[in-house]
Amino acid sequence: MELPKIIQGGMGVAISNYRLAKRVSQLEQLGVVSGTGLAMVLIGRLMEGDADGDMRRALSHFPFSEPVERIMDEYFIDGGMPPDMPYKRPPMWTMRPSKELLELTVIANFVEVFLAKEGHNNPVGINLLEKVQMPNMASLYGAMLAGVDFVIMGAGVPLQVPGILDKLAQHEAVSYRLDVLEAGEEEYALHFAPEQVFPGVGALLGTIKRPNFLPIISSVVLAQALIKRGSGSIEGFVIEGPTAGGHNAPPRGPLQLNDAGEPIYGEKDVVDLDKMRKLGYPFWLAGGYGTPEKYREALAEGAAGIQVGTAFAYCDESGMEPKLRQTILNKVLENQIRVRTDPVASPTGFPFKVVLMEGTLSESEVYAARERICDIGFLRHAYRTAEGKLNFRCPAEPVDTYLKKGGHEEDTVGRTCLCNNLGATAGFPQRRKDGYLEPVMVTSGDDLVHLGVFLKDGKTHYSARDVIEYLTGEPVNAP
Repeated sequence: MELPKIIQGGMGVAISNYRLAKRVSQLEQLGVVSGTGLAMVLIGRLMEGDADGDMRRALSHFPFSEPVERIMDEYFIDGGMPPDMPYKRPPMWTMRPSKELLELTVIANFVEVFLAKEGHNNPVGINLLEKVQMPNMASLYGAMLAGVDFVIMGAGVPLQVPGILDKLAQHEAVSYRLDVLEAGEEEYALHFAPEQVFPGVGALLGTIKRPNFLPIISSVVLAQALIKRGSGSIEGFVIEGPTAGGHNAPPRGPLQLNDAGEPIYGEKDVVDLDKMRKLGYPFWLAGGYGTPEKYREALAEGAAGIQVGTAFAYCDESGMEPKLRQTILNKVLENQIRVRTDPVASPTGFPFKVVLMEGTLSESEVYAARERICDIGFLRHAYRTAEGKLNFRCPAEPVDTYLKKGGHEEDTVGRTCLCNNLGATAGFPQRRKDGYLEPVMVTSGDDLVHLGVFLKDGKTHYSARDVIEYLTGEPVNAP
């Protein structure tokens, strides 16, 4: 397989949706779907009526009809849900998820990848977060059933994933060691057995394709660890710097903040590309590489190419709610937009890029007015109780609840519910019973302020083709 020169970033909850990934792949670069929260996204699309029929068409291609029929019966609303109706949510994950939740997660990931690959023969990838551990095995399996070509994973150290991919290609049972606070000597593992969820799947499908695995790293040391200690083969690395959107790796050494309260990154956070070249693996550079000059610089440094997120997040094919996307682009044109690296917003504890914009969670008034709630739970932390039981808590949940679970109050300050707020950014804001509508949280890389390059001569929007042609300096011959 020829390696792509441009990897489209896997962004947010459904920002990198199947439409964007499909278009980028059609244009002969690597389109990537975000695998975060896809069960929630599939439910939302079905409840909204699936007006274009994409969900139902993809569901009809899933190899087992019974779970598809259950999902349709539970969530599909012909003609769409009333405007004041709350979205149904999938059950929260536990150490022993229900068969229905496993089916839903597998199928949701199958649907997204199937639609991204539909109508062309070019590779497609999926992006997952190592920090969101509990759905990952089912998510990977669903993507693999749809023929995904690349798995890209960051926000953690995904040592376990290569071996899991090997086994899932054979429909074998797999386990995922869970990170647990206060675990002591005890280890906890999640389990996923394809044959238990879909009896006969191995005999029906035979061996399926094992995708290429590209972990996202921020240091040579991490790359070396993945090579030496990873559970299977790694096909390359995405090297992401701290100017990238979404979650950033914390700075090395003691945390220091600038006058704006942002983490300070230094020389220790710059990856030694000479050492990366000596490892002998393909690598792509990400974070601040969204210009023709940086693209050429990456190739000159021996990179296979670049990963670009922000420019694609605001193109026509992006999954960002259209009015929100246009509002931000208008502010880019007016030089009235700024991105802040927030050290505490994410419940993961990783620094998180936040677009400063009125009406969003970046405003203190909006943040203060939101009642804390944890009803999705992707970013909860597993912990061992004093009684030796496993439980879950999130520093963005109600403070009293968090404290009763043994959490520390200082960990709750400034935390926001990325599960709900990033879902709202993609057009799925939860409406509460009292009528409250969940506000959005927008994340972008520092490149956001430079998107005016696509908006010259009176243009107010741009396409994925525009991004690729701008970066490469060459016309794209694909239709």
